Amino acid sequence: MSGAGAPSAHEKIDGTSLKVVVIAGTWHDVITDGLIAGAERVLAASGAAYETVRVPGSFELAVAAQAAFAGGADAVVALGVIIRGGTPHFEYVSAATTDGLTRVSLDAGKPVGFGVLTLDDEQQGLDRAGLEGSKEDKGAEAADAALRTALVITALRG
Repeated sequence: MSGAGAPSAHEKIDGTSLKVVVIAGTWHDVITDGLIAGAERVLAASGAAYETVRVPGSFELAVAAQAAFAGGADAVVALGVIIRGGTPHFEYVSAATTDGLTRVSLDAGKPVGFGVLTLDDEQQGLDRAGLEGSKEDKGAEAADAALRTALVITALRG
């Protein structure tokens, strides 16, 4: 795990003008619940309006994000956990999830905060989930990125 090069704490985000949807998979509940808690903490502190929904797995995040944008969301925070197994399934799901979320973001012209953990083992997820004893809080980081990017896009569009 490398947290090297991560941005330092930023100034407070004013997200009061934003509607954000957090979309999370249901696999690996302990890790995913930690990611959701981190994202919700950042969103609440920003004042953004937000809701959290669950989908069956990471593969389904992209279509749910597309629906969130169609419903008026300014940003999406996508959270999921994909753990490498003994088959190529990991590579297919990881690539499809990443490509799908990228496509949805570009098609909508709106940000998707990417909080999908692709892991070799469960411990790596526990280390990144923002839980007590975790070294990182990827749910919070994904929400922060989605908020900041939504505000940049709003400013660029005038």
